[in-house]
Amino acid sequence: MIRMKLHTTGISTARDMTAGPILRQLILFSLPLMLGNVFQMLYNTVDSVIVGNFVSKQALAAIGSTTMIVNMVVFFFNGFSIGTAVTIGQYFGAKDMKHLHLAIETTMAATLILSVLFSVLGAVSVRPMLRVMSTPDDVFADATVYLRIYLGGISGLLIYNMGSGILRAVGDSTRPLYFLVLTSVVNIVLDLFFVLVLRMGIAGAAIATVISQFLSAALILLLLSRTTDIYRLSWRELCLDLPILRRIFSVGVPMGIQAVLTSFSNVFVQSYINVFGSDCMAGWSSYNKLDQFIMLPMQSVSMAATTFVSQNVGAGNDRRADRGTVSALLLTSVVTVCIIAPLIAFAPEAVRLFSPDPAVIAFGVLFIRTNVLFLLFNCINHVLAGALRGRGDSQGPMFIMLAAFVGVRQLYLLLVTRLYANTPQLVGFGYPVGWTCCFVIELLYFIVRRRRRLQAARRQD
Repeated sequence: MIRMKLHTTGISTARDMTAGPILRQLILFSLPLMLGNVFQMLYNTVDSVIVGNFVSKQALAAIGSTTMIVNMVVFFFNGFSIGTAVTIGQYFGAKDMKHLHLAIETTMAATLILSVLFSVLGAVSVRPMLRVMSTPDDVFADATVYLRIYLGGISGLLIYNMGSGILRAVGDSTRPLYFLVLTSVVNIVLDLFFVLVLRMGIAGAAIATVISQFLSAALILLLLSRTTDIYRLSWRELCLDLPILRRIFSVGVPMGIQAVLTSFSNVFVQSYINVFGSDCMAGWSSYNKLDQFIMLPMQSVSMAATTFVSQNVGAGNDRRADRGTVSALLLTSVVTVCIIAPLIAFAPEAVRLFSPDPAVIAFGVLFIRTNVLFLLFNCINHVLAGALRGRGDSQGPMFIMLAAFVGVRQLYLLLVTRLYANTPQLVGFGYPVGWTCCFVIELLYFIVRRRRRLQAARRQD
């Protein structure tokens, strides 16, 4: 009886993106998502700020050297989350509530299984991964402690991300933001308590982060279980529906593989940086934290484009889906320019947030002023990939980004360090090389796919 009621009730917190002003829909959806991503990024950034200022620059370098490994796990589940969002978004656009519920319960069952598996595998493979990255001896012990605690408790972050992915699919990007604001404040308080009061060092920062992430997971599960809206999670009906799981995986697995292999490739970029010592490592870590904040708007608009396109494709409104893609490209380009301009001007002040050490600041400023202008290419990459995934095409963006972010980037690093010069600036420039190559290939791919789609539509008419 409850099931039938849920299938026929009105939509209260979900957002139907198949009608209404396009730019307004994208902004209203992506703004809370961006703010939520900012607070989620604060988890690890607060660790870096507190550890860098109150523990040591070696501890800051240790956190920086673990970022790519953490991202390999998180990004795989983000890919899974996008596959879920596309599948649920298309069911939502088509008003197919039966399959929408099956997708929700299948998603959560798979998440619970995979999160345990990744926690165990991540925790036992810490030392080999750090060795592969050529982590220096003076930061190896701290990096091992931080990473073991973080990966051992990664389930909280993964469950939260999947739960918020379910909400994004039906257009609700607001309430996940509220949870992240609360848990980010909790994380800051616990960080200060464990590091400054209990003197637990880098271990205290990791424990504070894990506790906060489990709190956010508990809140999102409570919301999904208690809501009376159409996306309610029924624990009694938790299942693994194989056709839906295959549909989710068809989008999510290519995205996850691409993200994992790109992050793994970045592990080798980190190994090139590690050669220059802890000052350069800490400067690179500071730059990466700032780079991640710059990328938040483009990632948020990309997710908005995925949800917008998936809902409109599900509703059979192909032309509106294309108009939404163009609006998303304009929106993310303008926002990115507004962020990178002041960052270039105030680069030393930005890096000083992470460390007062002059050598660390010099390296951080070098990486910022060399790389960030090229993020304009990357914001287009993300939106086009998001729009393609919204249509169910996840393999195209995967192969393009793997070719550019892994193949071209690693080839560049190998050639430039062996044949030209091995300098921090040239190594750091490997990121813009990959972004630019991806931009050229993906834009051509998007144009060709759109032309073929329009030709197929005209033949059907």
